[in-house]
Amino acid sequence: MSIRVRINGVEKDLEVDPEMPLLWALRDVLGLTGTKYGCGQALCGACTVHLDGQVVRACVTPMRRAAGRSVTTIEGLSPDGSHPLQKAWVDLGVPQCGFCQAGQIMTAAALLAKKPKPTDAEIDQSLSGNLCRCGTYTRIRAAVKKAAGQPEE
Repeated sequence: MSIRVRINGVEKDLEVDPEMPLLWALRDVLGLTGTKYGCGQALCGACTVHLDGQVVRACVTPMRRAAGRSVTTIEGLSPDGSHPLQKAWVDLGVPQCGFCQAGQIMTAAALLAKKPKPTDAEIDQSLSGNLCRCGTYTRIRAAVKKAAGQPEE
């Protein structure tokens, strides 16, 4: 079955099963491997992407749900890494293993789109579903604040 979806601003017609998880269409069909597979149960946040600007877990989002809609992945956030969050991540040395970082950044980008100057509590609440095995949570919060133009503590 052909499913039309806008991926990172480009219309695509994908010949995929409507029940295929969006994650596998992104990674295996389109070769967009920035979105990671973590748990497969929407518990860790590694597969976070935007669907019409809203945060979704691609591992449990069937392709039928993406039909006719717009998907933004980490590759589409800023292809050259110039998004303020990506720059802050690098400036503050946030990632250690880096595995969760695309999901963390995509979640933070959705937060900043809704709340340009979030409080620490709002950052923590927004990112609470994104797990970091390395425990870089304080650096993640600092990077979100930096990207928002807020002073570091």
